[in-house]
Amino acid sequence: MPSPLPKPEAAKKLKDLRCALRLSTREVERLSQELAASKGSQEYYISHGWLAEVEKAVFAPSVYKLYSLSAIYRCSLDEILATFGIQIRDLGKEQMSVVPPQTHLVGSRPETAATITVPLELRDQVVFEQTNLVSRMFERWGEIPVPILQQMDLRNSLYGYIGREDYTLHPLIRPGSFVQIDARQNKIGRGDWETEFDRPIYFVELRDRYVCSWCELAESHLLLVPYPKSREPVRQVRYPLDADVVGRVTAVVMRIA
Repeated sequence: MPSPLPKPEAAKKLKDLRCALRLSTREVERLSQELAASKGSQEYYISHGWLAEVEKAVFAPSVYKLYSLSAIYRCSLDEILATFGIQIRDLGKEQMSVVPPQTHLVGSRPETAATITVPLELRDQVVFEQTNLVSRMFERWGEIPVPILQQMDLRNSLYGYIGREDYTLHPLIRPGSFVQIDARQNKIGRGDWETEFDRPIYFVELRDRYVCSWCELAESHLLLVPYPKSREPVRQVRYPLDADVVGRVTAVVMRIA
């Protein structure tokens, strides 16, 4: 089956990458031959004529040739794929939207997953006992597994951390959990729900802290309603004077042991 035709703008971007390095198609051919020899496979070889056809949007390259172009053009494979409209950063979100029918393990093992690391002194400044927005816990990211970042839709969602001392919705949402927040749903609903799992949960910013709880409106006050078994009291704050609804919680990542 022939490869799909790339869009003309994709072909142009690919040519621009080559021209930025002042490489001729013949030079790309020579460099790819060296790479193919080191790999022991001609799949990585890029002929002068083939590259010219790709830059005219005649056809799309294979994964092996994309790898060669990434190496020769001194750019990441992600950047090369983005040239053809494939955004690797969206992969985690797409994986979450495609639900296989069978129970299965997901992703890399924790001890082998890549991480992003910042200095220890920065991580030591983070207060894990308090509920907070993840974006405000770190001025820069701490040591976080890359697969988790790939599954975060950072452009369209916020993420919150439930403090180790916050038992408001325990055991429905345990301390130390991460929650996904849809900031577009920042109005307290008055609809009916059949079970406690259907009842909307909101992430609320108060003057001195964040709270993740069920919410009810009572005239000019907002009631922060805890889970009954948590033994936490119902709290009442002036609304919107002393409280701002960040958004509705739409997903939870939680330890159960």
